[in-house]
Amino acid sequence: MELKPPFRKIIHVDMDAYYASVAQLDNPELRGKPIAVGGGGDRGVVSAASYEARKFGVKSAMSNVLAKQKCPHIVFVKSDFSRYKKLSNQIREIFYEYTDLVEPLSLDEAYLDVTENKKGNPSANDIAREIRQRIYNETGLTASAGISINKFIAKVASDINKPNGQKTVHPDEVIQFLEELPVNKFYGVGKVTAAKMYNLGIFVGNDLKQKSLTELTKLFGKSGAHYYNIVRGIHNSKVKPNRIRKSIAAERTFFENISSEIFMLEKLDKIAKELEKRMIKSKTKGKTITLKIKYSDFTQQTRSKTVSVFMQSKKEFFPLVKELLYQEKLKNSVRLLGISFSNLNTVKKEPVWIQLQLEF
Repeated sequence: MELKPPFRKIIHVDMDAYYASVAQLDNPELRGKPIAVGGGGDRGVVSAASYEARKFGVKSAMSNVLAKQKCPHIVFVKSDFSRYKKLSNQIREIFYEYTDLVEPLSLDEAYLDVTENKKGNPSANDIAREIRQRIYNETGLTASAGISINKFIAKVASDINKPNGQKTVHPDEVIQFLEELPVNKFYGVGKVTAAKMYNLGIFVGNDLKQKSLTELTKLFGKSGAHYYNIVRGIHNSKVKPNRIRKSIAAERTFFENISSEIFMLEKLDKIAKELEKRMIKSKTKGKTITLKIKYSDFTQQTRSKTVSVFMQSKKEFFPLVKELLYQEKLKNSVRLLGISFSNLNTVKKEPVWIQLQLEF
């Protein structure tokens, strides 16, 4: 069977040992040491383990007692979910700079559909690499990624070159990749199912492929049809964004960093015109205007002001943009400027982010 285009470009981004890595990030003395997140009481279980601890066989959901047996010098640290969530939100904001089609699976992983993206970059592989670099530069954490034509393959691929790596399975490689893949590596195939497949002589995808749809359905029930399709590269589940958006915005990244506020006003004038056009088209008005500034060192700052009446036209809101720009001295030269509206007259409408043409 030959897969036929057009193909989607899906990225699965998975943070590396997220909870443990955050603990090591915040506590430099823990770096390079085997640590377990979740507290060290004998009745507790490991929520997450660092890669140093995993080398000793320590895994999530393992009892603390067993973890200590496997790694006597393991260090236990408490969970900090407010910190995990804060960093997760920061990472997701990076995702949204590339596409609105983001489907978070948890705090530390998400699917992105970059078939059409805000950067106009045809290479999903390059986008994944750039996103991973951005995450590291802006949070100090590493991430791995899988890139392919559907969510299933991207999810499997993201685990191949962990930690801090990525794997792309191109359309013409999909069939061979799946045929050679051990069945226990198929996402969704747990230990019990894998053992059942082994007993049936099914060890890799190609073995699975020899079974008919009828056989697989008889053996595995409803999951049989799923196995039949995925080993043939068929997985039509779309990336389902579940981000509740309540803003309309436009932004622009510059080819060269700029430091002149007068020059910035010229750029902001163009961004404001584009934003006004979209506000009118979507019949949306807002009370809160926000100026987004990203500096040359990638730090980001937002300045906002809320008024008592809804605004839509550039004539109404641009004086506020100027006021926000001059509100305080700039910290550095600037690589990106953006204007957004929130506190909208309706929260039922889908958000509209406009990515202007990038100057690269």
